[in-house]
Amino acid sequence: MTQENVIAATRDWLEKAVIGLNLCPFAKAVYVKEQVRYVVSEARHLDGFLDELDRELVLLAAADPEKIDTTLLIQPTLLGDFLDFNEVVGIAEEAIEEHGLEGVLQIASFHPQFQFEGTGADDIGNYTNRSPYPTLHLLREASIARAAASFPDASVIFERNIETLEKLGHAGWDALQIGGRAPTQE
Repeated sequence: MTQENVIAATRDWLEKAVIGLNLCPFAKAVYVKEQVRYVVSEARHLDGFLDELDRELVLLAAADPEKIDTTLLIQPTLLGDFLDFNEVVGIAEEAIEEHGLEGVLQIASFHPQFQFEGTGADDIGNYTNRSPYPTLHLLREASIARAAASFPDASVIFERNIETLEKLGHAGWDALQIGGRAPTQE
């Protein structure tokens, strides 16, 4: 598995699911403008990954938003267990505080086995956050605010996404061939 393959699979997921299914109506603009930074972590231990996270938080906060608006930090080998990954998400959110970046950056999480609390592992709604590899999405809060201001009612996005995925179903998701499949199928 090369970095190029991991990025290609991630871009495919962005194109087919996130943008193609319009799961995030704000993603297309930064994708088309090539303002998404893809970083494939080769860390072999959690400490190394957290060091990479620290570097990426600082880099994104300092970067010109016209050049890098958002970062996808992808860890294809270390965080396969969703519960372990979820703990790392908590640590990542603490890192934002430690760097004094509250109100500047935030993190969204994506994982091949993502599962919302209170749902079954094969619940199609979980697929809104299923990606080919464990991924931390580092976002600028200012960009989120601008995008949300241009969207009539951003609060309905989650519900609309669930409806979209329910219509698509497991077979439709599998037909996209992008990974993040649930352990059981319809």
